[in-house]
Amino acid sequence: MGSPYGANQTDVFRAARARVLATVAEACDRAGRDPASVTLVAVSKTVSADRLKSAVSAGLTLLGENRVQEAEGKAPGLPGAHWHLIGPLQSNKARRAVEIFDVIESVDTLDLARRLDRIAGEVGRVPLGVFLQVNVDRDQAKAGFPPETLERELGALAVLPNLDLLGLMTVGRLTDTAEEARPTFAHLRELSRGLRAQSSRLGAGLSMGMTADYAVAVEEGATVIRVGRALFGER
Repeated sequence: MGSPYGANQTDVFRAARARVLATVAEACDRAGRDPASVTLVAVSKTVSADRLKSAVSAGLTLLGENRVQEAEGKAPGLPGAHWHLIGPLQSNKARRAVEIFDVIESVDTLDLARRLDRIAGEVGRVPLGVFLQVNVDRDQAKAGFPPETLERELGALAVLPNLDLLGLMTVGRLTDTAEEARPTFAHLRELSRGLRAQSSRLGAGLSMGMTADYAVAVEEGATVIRVGRALFGER
C-alpha cells in the first residue's frame, strides 16, 4: 500500500483539482466567460505541510491560509507554493504577513491598509497585492468594510503608493443552498463596477465563493475562488 502522502495522495489531489476546474469551466460556459479568468486558491488551513507537498505536486500551487502563524510554519518547506492570506489580520502581525504572503485578501480597514503600505515600503515588498474585504451583507459576525464606508474611503486607499488594489473580496453568508448566496456575489460585482468608475487604481478582481457556492460565484463574476473542502476534504 502506498504512502498516504506519496504518489497516491498526489493523484487524489490531482483528481480533486480537475473536478473543481471542470465545475469552473461549466459555470464559465453558462456565463459566457473564459475559464482562464478564474484563479483557484486552495484553502490549506489545518492541512499538514506533508499533505501540501503532494497538493503542490498535483498543481495546487496557490494556497490560502487564515492565520499568519500557520503559514509561517509551512512556507519554508513548500518552495513551489504561493500564498494568499484569506483570514483576518491583526495589526501586530502585519509585518510578518507582508513578508510571507504574496497577496493579502483581508484588508478590512483604512488603518490596516495604511500600516501594510508603510511596511511594504520598509521591507521592499512593493507593490503588495491586496484585496479590500467588504461586508456586503452587513453581517455583524463578519469583518470587512461596510459598502458605504468603502465608498467614502476609497480615495484615501487609492493614494497608498505601495499597495496594488487588486479588487474586492467578500465572505458569503451561510446559506442552505448555493443559489441563496447569489445576491451577495451580484452585489459585490456591482459595487466593484461603481467603485472602479470612481478610481482607476481599484482592480477588477472579485474574490468570492467557496466550496459550497463557488459555481454560483463564478457565474456572477468571481475571478478568485477560495476552495478548501472540495480539495482537502472535511477538517
